[in-house]
Amino acid sequence: MASGLWKTLLMVIVVCLAEGGRGDLSESACLKVPVSEFSETVKSTVGVVQKVVSIVSMFAGKVGDFRLSNAISDCLELMDVSMDQLSSALSASLNTYGKSNDTGNVIDDVKTLLSGALTNQDTCIEGFDGTNGVVKSLVSGSLDHVTSLVLDLLSMVKSNSGGGGRRLTSSDQFPRWIKSRDRKLLQSASSATADAVVAADGTGNFSSVAEAVRAAPEYSTRKYVIYVKRGVYEEYVEIGKKKWNIMMIGDGVDATIISGNRSCVDGWTAYDSATFAANGQGFLARDITFENTAGPRKHQAVAYRSDSNLSVLYRCNVRGYQDTLYAHSMRQFYRECKISGTVDFIFGNGEAVFQNCEIMARNGLPNQKNTITAHGRRNSSEETGFSIQFCNISAEREVTIPTYLGRPWKSHSRTVVMQSYISSAVRPEGWLEWNGSFALDTLFYAEYMNYGPGAGTEARVKWPGYRVLNGKDEAKRYTVAEFIAGNTWLPATGVKYNAGLTN
Repeated sequence: MASGLWKTLLMVIVVCLAEGGRGDLSESACLKVPVSEFSETVKSTVGVVQKVVSIVSMFAGKVGDFRLSNAISDCLELMDVSMDQLSSALSASLNTYGKSNDTGNVIDDVKTLLSGALTNQDTCIEGFDGTNGVVKSLVSGSLDHVTSLVLDLLSMVKSNSGGGGRRLTSSDQFPRWIKSRDRKLLQSASSATADAVVAADGTGNFSSVAEAVRAAPEYSTRKYVIYVKRGVYEEYVEIGKKKWNIMMIGDGVDATIISGNRSCVDGWTAYDSATFAANGQGFLARDITFENTAGPRKHQAVAYRSDSNLSVLYRCNVRGYQDTLYAHSMRQFYRECKISGTVDFIFGNGEAVFQNCEIMARNGLPNQKNTITAHGRRNSSEETGFSIQFCNISAEREVTIPTYLGRPWKSHSRTVVMQSYISSAVRPEGWLEWNGSFALDTLFYAEYMNYGPGAGTEARVKWPGYRVLNGKDEAKRYTVAEFIAGNTWLPATGVKYNAGLTN
């Protein structure tokens, strides 16, 4: 691991210097600090992550507590992903037009990866909540150290003033890692063009979605199409970190349903309660429902979780109650989806845009309050956040509990709602506190040009961190083109999108 990491670092230095037009190896166009300082901090961070893995591994398979066992498994997986993200943060610019799905904007790519690594530490330690605390007490110090080091790394990366990264040109319409075949698949994929066919009735190559995923190639540089025929698939599916560029096509949201019922009440962590989890980069799904049927009394119960960088859900349903959609980390795009739930039903620390989606609050427990979003940014240097644009925000008819646009899960929670219809189901104050005055000064919640009976801003909260955006220059920072560098990668997927403020 270490030798490969430092080979990667040397190559990244060359690319960064090439971009900056310099020949001085002590500086980089990507960084505010000398390369040696950045590289030494990465080395230190990797060492502490390895220490966490060593401690947690001592308990793997040796505890009888189901909840603790799941937390241990999650933590080992998350630390493994962090190692990859730290390495990829160094190689992002090198791999832009090679094997990797990066955007070509070095600064944005590196910050996204480092934010992912930062998020993993939080998720690891949070997974031990509710356990006997022994493992948590042993690793908490090291995890705090990892967090501090990753924050240091983020502070070393220059600000991204390029507004969304390298744009596609007429001579270079798509990144080299995308084959011409892939650009046409979204609309034409069927059993005839698929690489694998899943059918519950036995008429396909596989009878379960998980089997088809396991059989998919690793590190694919082209879209690998899995066609899932109509049916209800009661199973748990994970797109592993090595399963790149999987495209999953269903027969429609009312026909192809992947269903589960894991919940925190039943001993799962929020992270591993997901019915469907996408980790491998470049995941794309169309015309499928992902659901968790645990119900409101089971509290946290995830239907869909994503750590897949440059991933897309198109014309999909994500259905559950509390914690329905876990946009855990990395850049994500949701188009023409229906997302429904109760408490914090869109949450995580991803860098995600929701466009032309139907966002629907459901009835939860009588003493609950519906909160649509709970974003988990913990530091202002992270580029993460949720942007909701051209969406319809409402509630099912029978909803009787109050509904809010969001609440701050972490100290720098960031959510922008713009150019969307907001129904009267949303309370006039719009947003809800997490716990007293926590994060009200440091969060970033904003609205821009919304309409509908719940869109009035006169009675909105008066928190220092809340604002109504005054003009296009502010609002465009949260568009597809600028917020997730969408012009550099979404054209290759074939998914419809609006790059800016015009629908």
